[in-house]
Amino acid sequence: MQVFKKVLKWVLYILLIPVTYIVGSLILSAITINRSSESQVFDKSIFLSSNGVHLDIVLPINDVDAPLLAGINHGSSDRYLSFGWGDENFYLNTRTWADLTFGNAFQAVFLKSTTLMHVTRHRSRRAHWVEIKVSESELKKLNAYISETFVTDENGRKQLLKNQGYSYIDDFYKAQGSYSCFKTCNTWVNAGFKESGLKSCLWTPFDFGLLHQYE
Repeated sequence: MQVFKKVLKWVLYILLIPVTYIVGSLILSAITINRSSESQVFDKSIFLSSNGVHLDIVLPINDVDAPLLAGINHGSSDRYLSFGWGDENFYLNTRTWADLTFGNAFQAVFLKSTTLMHVTRHRSRRAHWVEIKVSESELKKLNAYISETFVTDENGRKQLLKNQGYSYIDDFYKAQGSYSCFKTCNTWVNAGFKESGLKSCLWTPFDFGLLHQYE
């Protein structure tokens, strides 16, 4: 009986960790960091894209500034670029949800890992994208935030992983930072919005936290 009580206690402790994480995430996701109250003209558009789990920031290619665009594969018919950040192993070895394994998920969430920027080229706007009107100043700050996430070589060039994209319209590049359950693909997007002065969550590891701010 004594052994059973100890085992039960440890099981409850283990279960308490994800429950605390989820409850804390929901509370912090619901706390809004409001947009700057400064007078601005919101005449530019950016977009949020989600696959149901992972958020990307989408910019019209004409509004991607020169430092960010430099070294990114694109063509004359491309109209939008979407930017996502995430765990390198997870990106490259979990191309579909059918490829998800416990090992890949565990490594991404709990172990220190290298990260990648995922850049996808689009020739037209997608129906599921959420449009957000921004000012010139906010757009400039968001460009800088995304640009600074790329790892560059000694000559300032972005480091492309050749032939690693999912299809002919996307590429992966080396990125700054390490992925964890406290710094996810969605916290990266949320932090970019926060640094750019856009409405954001206090902190959110889930896609719906930020999407809810713009419903």
